[in-house]
Amino acid sequence: MKKMKVGIMGGTFDPIHNGHLILAEHSRIQFDLEQIIFIPTGKPPHKGEKDISSVNYRYDMTVLAISTNPYFSLSSIEIQREGATYTIDTIKYLQSKYRDKEFYFILGADSFCNIDKWKDYKELLSLCKFIVAKRPDLDSNKLESRFKELSRIYKDSIYLLETPLIDISSTSIRNRVKSELSIKYLVPESVELYIEKNKLYK
Repeated sequence: MKKMKVGIMGGTFDPIHNGHLILAEHSRIQFDLEQIIFIPTGKPPHKGEKDISSVNYRYDMTVLAISTNPYFSLSSIEIQREGATYTIDTIKYLQSKYRDKEFYFILGADSFCNIDKWKDYKELLSLCKFIVAKRPDLDSNKLESRFKELSRIYKDSIYLLETPLIDISSTSIRNRVKSELSIKYLVPESVELYIEKNKLYK
Protein backbone atom coordinates (compact mmCIF):
# COMPACT_ATOMS: atom_id res chain seq x y z
CA MET A 1 0.00 0.00 0.00
CA LYS A 2 1.31 3.44 -0.97
CA LYS A 3 1.98 5.62 2.05
CA MET A 4 0.52 9.11 2.42
CA LYS A 5 3.27 11.75 2.15
CA VAL A 6 3.19 14.19 5.07
CA GLY A 7 5.42 17.20 5.73
CA ILE A 8 6.54 18.18 9.24
CA MET A 9 7.22 21.85 10.05
CA GLY A 10 8.79 22.17 13.48
CA GLY A 11 9.96 25.35 15.17
CA THR A 12 9.53 27.65 18.12
CA PHE A 13 7.25 29.85 15.96
CA ASP A 14 7.97 32.90 18.11
CA PRO A 15 6.28 34.27 16.08
CA ILE A 16 5.33 32.15 13.08
CA HIS A 17 5.78 34.29 9.95
CA ASN A 18 5.11 34.32 6.21
CA GLY A 19 8.51 32.74 5.50
CA HIS A 20 7.42 29.60 7.38
CA LEU A 21 4.12 29.48 5.47
CA ILE A 22 5.73 29.99 2.04
CA LEU A 23 8.31 27.28 2.81
CA ALA A 24 5.57 24.83 3.85
CA GLU A 25 3.38 25.56 0.82
CA HIS A 26 6.28 25.27 -1.67
CA SER A 27 7.34 21.98 -0.05
CA ARG A 28 3.78 20.68 -0.33
CA ILE A 29 3.52 21.48 -4.02
CA GLN A 30 7.05 20.49 -5.09
CA PHE A 31 7.06 17.14 -3.26
CA ASP A 32 3.39 16.31 -3.67
CA LEU A 33 2.73 16.22 0.08
CA GLU A 34 -0.86 15.59 1.08
CA GLN A 35 -0.63 17.41 4.39
CA ILE A 36 1.76 19.60 6.40
CA ILE A 37 1.74 19.27 10.19
CA PHE A 38 3.04 22.28 12.13
CA ILE A 39 4.58 21.29 15.46
CA PRO A 40 5.47 24.16 17.83
CA THR A 41 8.42 23.21 20.04
CA GLY A 42 7.77 22.75 23.74
CA LYS A 43 11.15 23.30 25.40
CA PRO A 44 13.84 23.49 22.71
CA PRO A 45 17.13 22.09 24.10
CA HIS A 46 19.16 24.99 22.62
CA LYS A 47 17.11 27.80 24.22
CA GLY A 48 16.33 28.72 27.81
CA GLU A 49 12.70 29.14 28.85
CA LYS A 50 13.23 32.87 29.39
CA ASP A 51 14.33 33.25 25.76
CA ILE A 52 10.98 32.25 24.28
CA SER A 53 7.36 33.28 24.66
CA SER A 54 4.82 31.18 26.51
CA VAL A 55 3.70 27.99 24.79
CA ASN A 56 0.10 29.25 24.71
CA TYR A 57 1.03 32.37 22.73
CA ARG A 58 3.11 30.42 20.22
CA TYR A 59 0.41 27.76 19.81
CA ASP A 60 -2.35 30.35 19.30
CA MET A 61 -0.32 32.28 16.70
CA THR A 62 0.31 29.05 14.76
CA VAL A 63 -3.42 28.21 14.81
CA LEU A 64 -4.21 31.68 13.39
CA ALA A 65 -1.46 31.55 10.76
CA ILE A 66 -2.41 28.19 9.23
CA SER A 67 -6.21 28.49 9.48
CA THR A 68 -6.71 29.56 5.84
CA ASN A 69 -4.88 26.60 4.29
CA PRO A 70 -6.83 23.30 4.22
CA TYR A 71 -3.60 21.30 3.77
CA PHE A 72 -2.06 22.67 6.99
CA SER A 73 -2.74 21.17 10.41
CA LEU A 74 -1.32 21.54 13.91
CA SER A 75 -0.04 19.11 16.52
CA SER A 76 0.66 19.88 20.18
CA ILE A 77 2.73 16.73 20.83
CA GLU A 78 5.96 18.59 21.62
CA ILE A 79 4.17 21.11 23.82
CA GLN A 80 2.62 18.29 25.87
CA ARG A 81 5.91 16.43 26.31
CA GLU A 82 7.78 17.12 29.54
CA GLY A 83 11.43 18.16 29.48
CA ALA A 84 13.46 19.11 26.41
CA THR A 85 11.88 18.20 23.07
CA TYR A 86 13.96 16.46 20.43
CA THR A 87 13.03 15.94 16.77
CA ILE A 88 13.97 12.26 16.82
CA ASP A 89 11.48 11.53 19.62
CA THR A 90 8.75 13.33 17.67
CA ILE A 91 9.45 11.44 14.43
CA LYS A 92 9.54 8.07 16.25
CA TYR A 93 6.25 8.87 17.95
CA LEU A 94 4.57 9.89 14.66
CA GLN A 95 5.88 6.82 12.84
CA SER A 96 4.56 4.47 15.53
CA LYS A 97 1.16 6.19 15.55
CA TYR A 98 0.72 6.62 11.78
CA ARG A 99 2.21 3.60 10.04
CA ASP A 100 0.44 4.52 6.79
CA LYS A 101 2.32 7.83 6.46
CA GLU A 102 5.76 8.74 5.12
CA PHE A 103 7.23 11.79 6.83
CA TYR A 104 9.23 14.62 5.27
CA PHE A 105 10.89 16.94 7.75
CA ILE A 106 11.10 20.50 6.38
CA LEU A 107 13.93 22.74 7.57
CA GLY A 108 16.09 25.69 6.59
CA ALA A 109 19.62 25.29 5.23
CA ASP A 110 21.12 26.85 8.38
CA SER A 111 19.59 24.12 10.59
CA PHE A 112 20.57 21.42 8.10
CA CYS A 113 24.22 22.55 8.08
CA ASN A 114 24.26 22.10 11.88
CA ILE A 115 22.33 18.85 11.96
CA ASP A 116 25.32 17.00 13.44
CA LYS A 117 24.53 18.88 16.69
CA TRP A 118 21.04 17.34 16.84
CA LYS A 119 20.30 14.40 19.14
CA ASP A 120 20.91 11.06 17.36
CA TYR A 121 21.09 12.84 14.01
CA LYS A 122 22.40 9.79 12.11
CA GLU A 123 19.44 7.70 13.19
CA LEU A 124 17.10 10.61 12.41
CA LEU A 125 18.42 10.91 8.85
CA SER A 126 17.80 7.19 8.33
CA LEU A 127 14.26 7.38 9.74
CA CYS A 128 12.60 10.02 7.57
CA LYS A 129 13.17 12.19 4.54
CA PHE A 130 14.40 15.79 4.72
CA ILE A 131 13.43 18.80 2.62
CA VAL A 132 16.05 21.54 2.88
CA ALA A 133 15.28 25.14 1.91
CA LYS A 134 18.09 27.49 0.91
CA ARG A 135 18.47 30.67 2.93
CA PRO A 136 19.65 34.03 1.56
CA ASP A 137 22.07 34.55 4.46
CA LEU A 138 23.84 31.19 4.13
CA ASP A 139 27.00 30.38 2.16
CA SER A 140 25.79 28.15 -0.72
CA ASN A 141 29.15 26.28 -0.82
CA LYS A 142 28.69 25.26 2.82
CA LEU A 143 25.20 23.91 2.06
CA GLU A 144 26.36 22.11 -1.08
CA SER A 145 29.23 20.42 0.71
CA ARG A 146 27.02 19.25 3.63
CA PHE A 147 24.32 18.11 1.18
CA LYS A 148 26.81 16.04 -0.88
CA GLU A 149 28.42 14.56 2.22
CA LEU A 150 25.13 13.39 3.77
CA SER A 151 23.43 12.41 0.48
CA ARG A 152 26.26 9.92 -0.15
CA ILE A 153 25.36 8.10 3.08
CA TYR A 154 21.59 8.66 3.21
CA LYS A 155 20.66 8.11 -0.43
CA ASP A 156 17.27 9.44 -1.55
CA SER A 157 16.56 10.87 1.90
CA ILE A 158 17.59 14.51 1.48
CA TYR A 159 16.07 16.90 -1.05
CA LEU A 160 16.80 20.54 -1.82
CA LEU A 161 13.77 22.78 -2.17
CA GLU A 162 13.55 25.40 -4.88
CA THR A 163 11.75 28.29 -3.22
CA PRO A 164 11.89 32.09 -3.26
CA LEU A 165 14.69 33.21 -0.93
CA ILE A 166 12.70 35.10 1.68
CA ASP A 167 14.75 36.83 4.32
CA ILE A 168 12.30 36.92 7.23
CA SER A 169 13.22 35.70 10.69
CA SER A 170 11.33 35.56 13.98
CA THR A 171 14.23 37.41 15.64
CA SER A 172 13.96 40.35 13.22
CA ILE A 173 10.16 40.48 13.76
CA ARG A 174 10.57 40.57 17.56
CA ASN A 175 13.17 43.33 17.19
CA ARG A 176 10.88 45.34 14.92
CA VAL A 177 8.00 45.09 17.40
CA LYS A 178 10.33 46.15 20.21
CA SER A 179 11.43 49.16 18.13
CA GLU A 180 7.79 49.95 17.27
CA LEU A 181 8.32 49.30 13.55
CA SER A 182 5.70 47.77 11.24
CA ILE A 183 5.57 43.99 10.76
CA LYS A 184 2.77 44.16 8.19
CA TYR A 185 3.23 41.58 5.38
CA LEU A 186 5.95 39.80 7.38
CA VAL A 187 3.34 37.84 9.34
CA PRO A 188 -0.31 37.03 8.55
CA GLU A 189 -2.66 39.85 9.58
CA SER A 190 -4.27 37.66 12.25
CA VAL A 191 -0.84 37.09 13.86
CA GLU A 192 -0.02 40.81 13.66
CA LEU A 193 -3.26 41.65 15.50
CA TYR A 194 -2.63 38.91 18.09
CA ILE A 195 0.87 40.27 18.84
CA GLU A 196 -0.58 43.75 19.23
CA LYS A 197 -3.49 42.65 21.41
CA ASN A 198 -1.28 40.59 23.76
CA LYS A 199 1.54 43.19 23.82
CA LEU A 200 4.12 40.58 22.84
CA TYR A 201 7.82 41.39 22.31
CA LYS A 202 7.59 44.85 23.84
